[in-house]
Amino acid sequence: MTESTGPTRAGLLTFVWLWVSLPFAYGVYELVRQVVQLFTG
Repeated sequence: MTESTGPTRAGLLTFVWLWVSLPFAYGVYELVRQVVQLFTG
């Protein structure tokens, strides 16, 4: 089975990964920050 992953598809895949993972990472960062603030008062 051959995979047709050309440069356009690889670029799109990279863009989609960043589009999803950057807001997710920011949300996790904010969650950790809020939890630390909650428990340290």
